[in-house]
Amino acid sequence: MTDPVPDPVLAAIRRRRVTRAMTDEPVAREQVETILEAARWAPTAGNRHLQRFVATTHPGTLRVLRMVSPGMIARPAAAITVCVDRGLAARYGFRPETPGPWIDVGTATATVLLAAQAVGLGAGPVSSFSRAAVAVALDLPEGWSPELIVCLGHPAAEQPGAMTPGRRVTWQDLTRWVP
Repeated sequence: MTDPVPDPVLAAIRRRRVTRAMTDEPVAREQVETILEAARWAPTAGNRHLQRFVATTHPGTLRVLRMVSPGMIARPAAAITVCVDRGLAARYGFRPETPGPWIDVGTATATVLLAAQAVGLGAGPVSSFSRAAVAVALDLPEGWSPELIVCLGHPAAEQPGAMTPGRRVTWQDLTRWVP
Protein backbone atom coordinates (compact mmCIF):
# COMPACT_ATOMS: atom_id res chain seq x y z
CA MET A 1 0.00 0.00 0.00
CA THR A 2 1.29 3.44 -0.91
CA ASP A 3 1.53 6.04 1.84
CA PRO A 4 -1.15 8.71 1.25
CA VAL A 5 1.37 11.38 2.28
CA PRO A 6 4.01 11.71 -0.47
CA ASP A 7 6.52 13.80 1.50
CA PRO A 8 8.84 11.46 3.44
CA VAL A 9 9.11 13.78 6.45
CA LEU A 10 5.34 14.11 6.82
CA ALA A 11 4.97 10.36 6.29
CA ALA A 12 7.52 9.68 9.05
CA ILE A 13 5.69 12.01 11.42
CA ARG A 14 2.44 10.13 10.79
CA ARG A 15 4.08 6.71 11.36
CA ARG A 16 5.93 7.59 14.55
CA ARG A 17 4.48 6.18 17.76
CA VAL A 18 5.53 6.26 21.39
CA THR A 19 6.98 2.88 22.31
CA ARG A 20 5.98 1.80 25.82
CA ALA A 21 7.21 -1.82 25.70
CA MET A 22 10.67 -2.79 24.47
CA THR A 23 12.57 -6.02 24.02
CA ASP A 24 15.84 -6.71 25.81
CA GLU A 25 17.75 -6.65 22.51
CA PRO A 26 20.74 -4.29 22.79
CA VAL A 27 20.82 -0.97 20.97
CA ALA A 28 23.97 -0.33 18.95
CA ARG A 29 26.03 2.67 19.98
CA GLU A 30 26.09 3.72 16.32
CA GLN A 31 22.28 4.01 16.35
CA VAL A 32 22.41 6.27 19.41
CA GLU A 33 25.16 8.36 17.82
CA THR A 34 23.08 8.78 14.66
CA ILE A 35 20.16 9.97 16.80
CA LEU A 36 22.42 12.41 18.67
CA GLU A 37 23.79 13.76 15.38
CA ALA A 38 20.21 14.41 14.26
CA ALA A 39 19.37 16.04 17.61
CA ARG A 40 22.11 18.63 17.22
CA TRP A 41 20.23 19.92 14.16
CA ALA A 42 17.04 20.60 16.14
CA PRO A 43 15.98 24.27 16.14
CA THR A 44 17.19 26.24 19.16
CA ALA A 45 16.50 29.66 20.66
CA GLY A 46 18.75 32.02 18.72
CA ASN A 47 20.88 29.06 17.60
CA ARG A 48 22.41 29.08 21.08
CA HIS A 49 22.22 25.29 21.70
CA LEU A 50 21.37 25.45 25.39
CA GLN A 51 20.33 21.80 25.36
CA ARG A 52 22.78 19.05 26.29
CA PHE A 53 22.45 15.30 25.87
CA VAL A 54 23.53 12.46 28.11
CA ALA A 55 23.37 9.03 26.49
CA THR A 56 23.72 5.59 28.03
CA THR A 57 23.38 1.96 27.11
CA HIS A 58 24.84 0.78 30.43
CA PRO A 59 22.43 -1.69 32.12
CA GLY A 60 23.28 -0.48 35.64
CA THR A 61 22.73 3.17 34.77
CA LEU A 62 19.46 2.31 33.01
CA ARG A 63 18.34 0.34 36.09
CA VAL A 64 19.04 3.36 38.34
CA LEU A 65 17.17 5.66 35.93
CA ARG A 66 14.14 3.33 36.09
CA MET A 67 14.30 3.32 39.90
CA VAL A 68 14.04 7.13 40.08
CA SER A 69 11.60 7.55 37.18
CA PRO A 70 8.05 6.46 37.97
CA GLY A 71 7.03 7.51 34.45
CA MET A 72 9.48 5.07 32.84
CA ILE A 73 7.12 2.25 31.85
CA ALA A 74 9.45 0.79 29.23
CA ARG A 75 12.63 -1.11 30.05
CA PRO A 76 14.89 0.64 27.54
CA ALA A 77 18.16 -0.70 26.21
CA ALA A 78 19.37 2.89 25.86
CA ALA A 79 18.35 6.34 27.00
CA ILE A 80 19.09 9.92 26.09
CA THR A 81 18.50 12.52 28.77
CA VAL A 82 17.85 15.98 27.38
CA CYS A 83 19.27 18.62 29.70
CA VAL A 84 19.48 22.40 29.78
CA ASP A 85 22.82 24.03 30.47
CA ARG A 86 21.54 26.58 33.00
CA GLY A 87 24.92 28.30 33.32
CA LEU A 88 25.14 28.91 29.59
CA ALA A 89 21.51 30.04 29.54
CA ALA A 90 22.27 32.58 32.28
CA ARG A 91 25.33 33.84 30.41
CA TYR A 92 23.07 34.48 27.41
CA GLY A 93 20.73 36.45 29.67
CA PHE A 94 17.93 33.86 30.04
CA ARG A 95 16.20 34.14 33.39
CA PRO A 96 15.46 30.76 35.07
CA GLU A 97 11.74 31.00 34.26
CA THR A 98 12.24 31.96 30.59
CA PRO A 99 10.60 29.33 28.34
CA GLY A 100 13.23 29.39 25.56
CA PRO A 101 15.36 26.57 26.99
CA TRP A 102 12.30 24.34 27.44
CA ILE A 103 11.31 24.96 23.85
CA ASP A 104 14.80 23.78 22.88
CA VAL A 105 14.19 20.63 24.93
CA GLY A 106 10.94 20.09 23.03
CA THR A 107 12.42 20.55 19.58
CA ALA A 108 15.37 18.32 20.47
CA THR A 109 13.05 15.64 21.83
CA ALA A 110 10.83 15.69 18.74
CA THR A 111 13.95 15.31 16.61
CA VAL A 112 15.23 12.43 18.77
CA LEU A 113 11.87 10.64 18.48
CA LEU A 114 11.84 10.93 14.69
CA ALA A 115 15.51 9.96 14.37
CA ALA A 116 14.93 6.88 16.52
CA GLN A 117 12.23 5.77 14.12
CA ALA A 118 14.54 6.43 11.18
CA VAL A 119 17.19 4.05 12.59
CA GLY A 120 14.63 1.37 13.38
CA LEU A 121 14.20 1.94 17.11
CA GLY A 122 11.21 2.63 19.28
CA ALA A 123 11.30 5.64 21.57
CA GLY A 124 9.24 7.15 24.35
CA PRO A 125 9.68 10.34 26.36
CA VAL A 126 9.60 10.34 30.17
CA SER A 127 8.99 13.49 32.19
CA SER A 128 8.15 11.91 35.56
CA PHE A 129 11.46 11.46 37.38
CA SER A 130 13.51 12.85 40.24
CA ARG A 131 15.68 15.52 38.68
CA ALA A 132 18.10 15.46 41.59
CA ALA A 133 18.49 11.66 41.46
CA VAL A 134 18.93 11.64 37.67
CA ALA A 135 21.58 14.37 37.95
CA VAL A 136 23.50 12.21 40.45
CA ALA A 137 22.99 8.95 38.51
CA LEU A 138 24.30 10.56 35.32
CA ASP A 139 27.03 12.57 37.09
CA LEU A 140 25.83 15.73 35.39
CA PRO A 141 28.17 18.72 35.25
CA GLU A 142 27.37 21.72 37.41
CA GLY A 143 24.48 23.69 35.94
CA TRP A 144 23.08 20.93 33.72
CA SER A 145 19.42 20.33 34.52
CA PRO A 146 17.80 17.08 33.32
CA GLU A 147 14.47 17.96 31.72
CA LEU A 148 13.35 14.86 29.82
CA ILE A 149 14.48 11.28 29.30
CA VAL A 150 13.92 9.49 25.99
CA CYS A 151 13.83 5.70 26.30
CA LEU A 152 15.22 3.86 23.28
CA GLY A 153 14.90 0.22 22.33
CA HIS A 154 13.49 -2.32 19.95
CA PRO A 155 9.68 -2.26 20.13
CA ALA A 156 8.08 -5.33 21.69
CA ALA A 157 5.52 -7.13 19.53
CA GLU A 158 2.72 -6.19 21.92
CA GLN A 159 2.32 -2.62 23.13
CA PRO A 160 0.09 -1.35 25.95
CA GLY A 161 -3.19 0.06 24.70
CA ALA A 162 -3.90 3.73 24.34
CA MET A 163 -5.06 5.62 27.43
CA THR A 164 -8.08 6.79 25.46
CA PRO A 165 -8.81 3.89 23.09
CA GLY A 166 -10.78 4.62 19.95
CA ARG A 167 -10.32 8.37 20.25
CA ARG A 168 -8.82 9.86 17.12
CA VAL A 169 -7.92 13.53 17.35
CA THR A 170 -7.79 15.65 14.21
CA TRP A 171 -5.89 18.87 13.72
CA GLN A 172 -9.29 20.60 13.66
CA ASP A 173 -9.95 19.30 17.19
CA LEU A 174 -6.74 20.98 18.35
CA THR A 175 -6.99 24.24 16.44
CA ARG A 176 -8.87 27.50 16.73
CA TRP A 177 -8.65 29.91 13.81
CA VAL A 178 -8.78 33.61 14.61
CA PRO A 179 -9.19 36.61 12.30
